[in-house]
Amino acid sequence: MIQVFVTGGTFDKEYNFITGELYFKDSHLNAMFERGRSTLDIDVKTLMMVDSLEMTDDDRQIILHNCRRSKSNQIIITHGTDRIVETATYLANEGVDGKTIMLTGAMIPYAFGTSSDGFFNLGSALAFAQVLSPGIYVAMNGRYYDWDNVRKNRTTGTFEALK
Repeated sequence: MIQVFVTGGTFDKEYNFITGELYFKDSHLNAMFERGRSTLDIDVKTLMMVDSLEMTDDDRQIILHNCRRSKSNQIIITHGTDRIVETATYLANEGVDGKTIMLTGAMIPYAFGTSSDGFFNLGSALAFAQVLSPGIYVAMNGRYYDWDNVRKNRTTGTFEALK
């Protein structure tokens, strides 16, 4: 079974057409797995719905606790892209042994339809979680990165290796 933890981020944001603001309502993950016709054994659990710019170490402690107690050795965490590397670093420094943990997100909300990268990033994370050795990774733009070799390029809107 693959455990999926929802933490919020752009992935699950909705757009208020009147105010122009993005907000959280419900996670899109179950609908995405159905739309993608996934036949994998997946358990989705929402831990929080926060923008990663507002995520605290208390929130990261909740993520860590759930990763450690999960019976699954394959875990995907949906997360905001602005602080995804910080959370990956936190998990690596605190230690989660014997589990493959993929953090992924989206630059454009899934609710925006075909312009969103969320569907692609989620599919990539699913595949990587099944084949990579235990460790902490970030999956974005069709690639995976070790937790300590990735950054968000704010000019291009993509992720890249540091080295």
